[in-house]
Amino acid sequence: MSLVCVYCASSARVDSVYFDATERLGREFVRCGIDVIYGGGSIGLMGCLADTVLAAGGQVTGVIPKFMDDVEWSHQHLTKLIFTETMHQRKARMIEGIDAVIALPGSTGTFEELFEVITLKRLGLFDKPIIILNTNNYYEPLKEMLNKCVAENFMRPKHLTMWSFVDEPENVIKTLRNTPKWNKDAIKFAVVQ
Repeated sequence: MSLVCVYCASSARVDSVYFDATERLGREFVRCGIDVIYGGGSIGLMGCLADTVLAAGGQVTGVIPKFMDDVEWSHQHLTKLIFTETMHQRKARMIEGIDAVIALPGSTGTFEELFEVITLKRLGLFDKPIIILNTNNYYEPLKEMLNKCVAENFMRPKHLTMWSFVDEPENVIKTLRNTPKWNKDAIKFAVVQ
């Protein structure tokens, strides 16, 4: 495990409990020798994650569309900053060569990134661990919705193993290391029949 992709919020107005969890996770990454690739922002949990990892001596790569940089959203002190033309290119670049995805609390952008990677995993196009950090029970409604998808036969029970919910940042790395390998032939059971 050497490179993880992190999805998280750009809002600077969220409760301090989310910043605290982000800082703890960032320090865990550096302690375990794990580099980070993320959306390249300088504000909110995005900026907090990058600043924490960099301050602790870690490596951080940001990936951001040029139009976002044009309004000065990008972090200017990253190890590496990659520009893309579109949001689609950004998402694709962020998961190239990674060992796992971690989703911290966020809103529509984070949800969209998370759901895309879950969909790719369901289709067998992505086979890495997906960890959802459930700080302050933020993702309880999502957990309920995903369970409902299975209960109502929109997904198979085995699809619930595509991700793991973790309540504390200190448990993320252990969960990553203990996540079973996903089946690359997942497309064969992607549809519920």
